[in-house]
Amino acid sequence: MKELTIEATVENVPVVTDFVNEQLEAHGCSMKAQMQIDIAIDELFSNIAFYAYNPTVGTATVRVEITEDPLSVVVTFIDNGVPYDPLKKADPDTTLSAEEREIGGLGIYMVKKSMDEVAYEYKDGQNILTIKKSI
Repeated sequence: MKELTIEATVENVPVVTDFVNEQLEAHGCSMKAQMQIDIAIDELFSNIAFYAYNPTVGTATVRVEITEDPLSVVVTFIDNGVPYDPLKKADPDTTLSAEEREIGGLGIYMVKKSMDEVAYEYKDGQNILTIKKSI
C-alpha cells in the first residue's frame, strides 16, 4: 500500500493523479481503466478540495492498494472535513437534456458507473471514500 497526504486543493489534482498512475503503470493497468480511474480521482479529489474544508484548506490522504485475483486497484480518499456521503445523492436523470437536469451529481454518477465498487463511511471524524477497479 502506498499513501500520499497532501493539501486538498484543485491545484493538487495532477499530483494525486500522477501518484496513483505510478502504481497503476507498475502493475500493467490498461489505458482504458487508467483513464476511468483518472476521471474518478479528478471528481473525488476536486470535491474534497471544494467542499470538505470550505472556506479553509485542509489535507487529504490518498491510499493506493493493489489486490490480486482479480488484479484490482483500491483507491481510498480520507479527509477530516465536513461529513458528507456523496453516494446518498440521487442519481441524475440522464434521460433529460443538460438544460432540464438539476445541477450537480453527474460526476459522482460517472464514478459509480465506471468503478467496480464505490463505498463511503464516516469514522473517527473522517470521510473515507473508497473506489475499486479491476485493472
